[in-house]
Amino acid sequence: MQHLTPPQLAEWMADPSRPKPLVLDVREPWEFQTCRIEGATLIPMNTIPARHTELDPDAPVVCLCHHGARSMQVAAFLERNGFTQVSNLTGGIHAWAGQVDASMPTY
Repeated sequence: MQHLTPPQLAEWMADPSRPKPLVLDVREPWEFQTCRIEGATLIPMNTIPARHTELDPDAPVVCLCHHGARSMQVAAFLERNGFTQVSNLTGGIHAWAGQVDASMPTY
């Protein structure tokens, strides 16, 4: 599993020459409603085992949660299940708010 900082993910998402990653938000719906990265897909952590087959195992996936612990577990699960390009967002959405988007609400 790779680890990306929020600025690295922002740069990747802004680069038209690179295929866009699936930004997989594994937080709860109330957390996603509070703040989110534009274009992220919400699949709460507890539903990943039942829903991971909805995702392309060969596409780049960046997992995120509030601080990075839940998403690291999901990223490891995806790798164990054949996903080949999985990254974890270091520091999660909280770090994104602090390093990329200061206007984003935090909790």
